[in-house]
Amino acid sequence: MLTALFAAAAVYALRQAVLARGSGWRGRGDSLLHTVMASAMAVMPWHGMGGGPVPGRTTFFFAAAALWFPLTAVLGLRGPRLVGLVRRSPHAVGMVAMAWMPVRHGGVTDARTGDVVTGVLVLCLLAYALRSLTRDMPTLRGDPGSVGISTDLGGPCERFWHGSTAMGMAIVLLMHH
Repeated sequence: MLTALFAAAAVYALRQAVLARGSGWRGRGDSLLHTVMASAMAVMPWHGMGGGPVPGRTTFFFAAAALWFPLTAVLGLRGPRLVGLVRRSPHAVGMVAMAWMPVRHGGVTDARTGDVVTGVLVLCLLAYALRSLTRDMPTLRGDPGSVGISTDLGGPCERFWHGSTAMGMAIVLLMHH
């Protein structure tokens, strides 16, 4: 199930990178990084079934990808920088989790430190997943006092994929724990 989820998320992110109009270089970069992350998560259960991935280039790539999100928020010219950092931090946490997995499974850290870091990442991912997946629920139900139902599914669709991917990553982190 997780492989199918991550493969579908990779296709969605790639579609966003290629077809999204007006997203600019930052949006395309975000989508390409999400494509790589979801693709890696899709093949992860089938690659290296023995001891998991070995720290190295994968860790370096995802650590650099984690820096992409806060750096582009600070360097962006739109809106307050703190708001940009807050909005982009869940994506950075997802990339940190991707960088962390090979380190954790490679036995580079002691058990207690590994448990703490894994626990913090899982909690952050779960909080983001729940926020993303439940954010549009009142709107979708059409509750009195809620925002009117929109035909633009871009926001809810994007939040669904980001939330589902975050939930899947939390599950994978816990499965390998």
